Amino acid sequence: MKEILAAIQSQDATSADFANIPLPDSYRAITVHKDEADMFAGVASRDKDPRKSLHLDEVALPELGPGEALVAVMASSVNYNSVWTSIFEPVSTFGFLERYGRLSELTKRHDLPYHIIGSDLAGVVLRTGPGVNAWQPGDEVVAHCLSVELESSDGHNDTMLDPEQRIWGFETNFGGLAEIALVKSNQLMPKPDHLSWEEAASPGLVNSTAYRQLVSRNGAGMKQGDNVLIWGASGGLGSYATQFALAGGANPICVVSSPEKAEICRSMGADAVIDRNAEGYKFWKNENEQDPREWKRFGSKIRELTGGEDIDIVFEHPGRETFGASVYVTRKGGTITTCASTSGYMHQYDNRYLWMSLKRIVGSHFANYREAWEANRLIAKGKIHPTLSKVYSLEDTGQAAYDVHRNLHQGKVGVLALAPQEGLGVRDTEKRAQHIDAINRFRNI
Repeated sequence: MKEILAAIQSQDATSADFANIPLPDSYRAITVHKDEADMFAGVASRDKDPRKSLHLDEVALPELGPGEALVAVMASSVNYNSVWTSIFEPVSTFGFLERYGRLSELTKRHDLPYHIIGSDLAGVVLRTGPGVNAWQPGDEVVAHCLSVELESSDGHNDTMLDPEQRIWGFETNFGGLAEIALVKSNQLMPKPDHLSWEEAASPGLVNSTAYRQLVSRNGAGMKQGDNVLIWGASGGLGSYATQFALAGGANPICVVSSPEKAEICRSMGADAVIDRNAEGYKFWKNENEQDPREWKRFGSKIRELTGGEDIDIVFEHPGRETFGASVYVTRKGGTITTCASTSGYMHQYDNRYLWMSLKRIVGSHFANYREAWEANRLIAKGKIHPTLSKVYSLEDTGQAAYDVHRNLHQGKVGVLALAPQEGLGVRDTEKRAQHIDAINRFRNI
């Protein structure tokens, strides 16, 4: 590992130099263990502690297959799928690995008694497998988390529709919270050269997800002037949705849970912000019954902020807690896009407000390669910025996941892998200087 890190830090090493560095037999990685999948049985979700289930292990280097690359990971980040994996909800991810392992001789590598997690990375290509031509050892890259096989025609119009579509590091093994990761070459994208390793690693999953859900024709197809309701607008996902709305000429209505988070949204340029805790919204009367009066009160607040207009697009991800209100406040002919359900998967809403007003609910899940590439391109151009707030060491990934699980974080939480310290990997200092305030926005809270 020392030789790999030395070559990366030298900035003078050639592709041939990287190709000639001997690869280690093993490396350090964050894992969950199959024999611990029932460790939280009977424990409430909120009380499940990732610090108990996440391990820093020495693991064997996987075999490199056709169309794949081994990447030295300088930095990664924690996403909600890492939290779900760590608490074994809604199901243990070992079921995913077992099913993937049955697909082919090559995918058997993924079915192991441990799962190396993580769906983001920034690093350097070490090796490429047969059939890889676009990437070479030494290339500085980030990776998106879409893993596809593309042997079915279903995926060739939109790769997200491939029957064998999976999320790398969640539904596959050898993820990014490690010193080395195994990816398919069509997951790779150029690292934005004005960002540090940890900054470049943090947008991947959430930035691409927000792009597809909000901007892409596969999602809401946002246009100039749209009123966009964004739940959790200062969070890991919502902070990118807020930026896309502002950059695209839309009007974000940002819903947050504290004055501090409201201020973050205003610092990004949003004018319309709702602190749901300060307003005291309670969309559920009890466990089984929602309160339409609260939907109406919420809708009235939105109209105060929009000059009397209703919502064109709802950027939904909380799920059960908010979905009824989201459907209600959307204008006639409007769109509710949903990509997750962090407060619960069983959504309830009054269908009269959907069918009689011709509204649409659009399911959106991560992004295809082109959408991820476009989202990364906007990062590289300085149009969209990382929302990194805090960085942990690989050894402290459990604490990082705990903080995300308990919503103790702002924006995104980064993790250093091979990078010995923060701030490394910047190649374009002039571009960085132009955007430094936006880059550090979430770190100055």
